[in-house]
Amino acid sequence: MNRTDTLAVWAPRALAVLRIVAALIFLEHGTQKLLGFPDGERAGVAFGTLSWWAGAIELVTGVLLVIGLFTRAAAFIASGEMAVAYWMAHAPQNFFPVNNGGDAAILYCFVFLYLVFAGPGAWSIDGRRSKV
Repeated sequence: MNRTDTLAVWAPRALAVLRIVAALIFLEHGTQKLLGFPDGERAGVAFGTLSWWAGAIELVTGVLLVIGLFTRAAAFIASGEMAVAYWMAHAPQNFFPVNNGGDAAILYCFVFLYLVFAGPGAWSIDGRRSKV
């Protein structure tokens, strides 16, 4: 097997690792907002506020992305949430993402947008369902 074949074999697994790791970190934002864990400056937001809704989206889409269920739809919603978060909360503070704290929101937005088109990769419920 040549190098190109080896990389092609591992590509779906690498995509799955990207999906799972990004989703776990994203999920942590939701648990912090809604469940107060881990403790931090954004822990525990008031019910029904914009931050609460953001936390709900992060929690639900984060779980779906970790397990790879409805991956494309969940990634689309999560990507959109991050675009809205960037333009509403970060961009008005400063033009440069490194100065306005929005670099993570941009990165999440484009990683999740990539998942919309690339799919879940290996190790997903979506992949299991499509084989049946």
